[in-house]
Amino acid sequence: MRIGIIGAGNIGRAVASLGISRGHAVMISNSRAPETLASTIQAIGCQAGTPEQAAAFGDVVVIAIPLKNYQSIPADPLAGKIVIDANNYYPDRDGHIAALDRQETTTSELLAKHLPTSRIVKTFNAIMAKDIEADGRPSGSPGRRALPLAGDDATAKRVVTGLLDQFGFDAVDAGHLSEGWRFERARPAYCVPLNSVTLSKTLTATKRDNFVAEASWRH
Repeated sequence: MRIGIIGAGNIGRAVASLGISRGHAVMISNSRAPETLASTIQAIGCQAGTPEQAAAFGDVVVIAIPLKNYQSIPADPLAGKIVIDANNYYPDRDGHIAALDRQETTTSELLAKHLPTSRIVKTFNAIMAKDIEADGRPSGSPGRRALPLAGDDATAKRVVTGLLDQFGFDAVDAGHLSEGWRFERARPAYCVPLNSVTLSKTLTATKRDNFVAEASWRH
């Protein structure tokens, strides 16, 4: 599979590294220029490009940038493609977004409005970057960590579930994209290592007013 990554921060680099280790072709990009990623491509063995090139390159494209910049993502080359949304809303970084503060929408639904012809699947947002490479286990391993996902396209979710399995994680489907709030920042399942049974129960039990203390998920 060809994986394009828009965003060369910790999450983007971790996904790129795992993608290469599992035999995928990977192109990573940032908001500056491909030549600024020389050390990354040397360390990981991936390709580098512009966001437009990474979007055109990938069969699956991962978005891992500050949420405030989501409208900079090129829409045309992502038409019809599976887009993995790893974004999170941090008001101190992103500024306040009124619709999110009022819980009228979700981070992924904002992205879906910007990319109306893409097939958005939210995942990789509820795990620390260092854990993406460290926590994966072979399928069937006792206590294997699970990651939540949400999306409106069943086929896209199956593809992403398969990718998560290759990377060493079970997948727990939280439902439609509108249910992605259940594992956004500061929710009980956010960045907490849980197996599939416990994660499923946690997502189901999460209510709109369920938040955990800021940064309590860091470990």
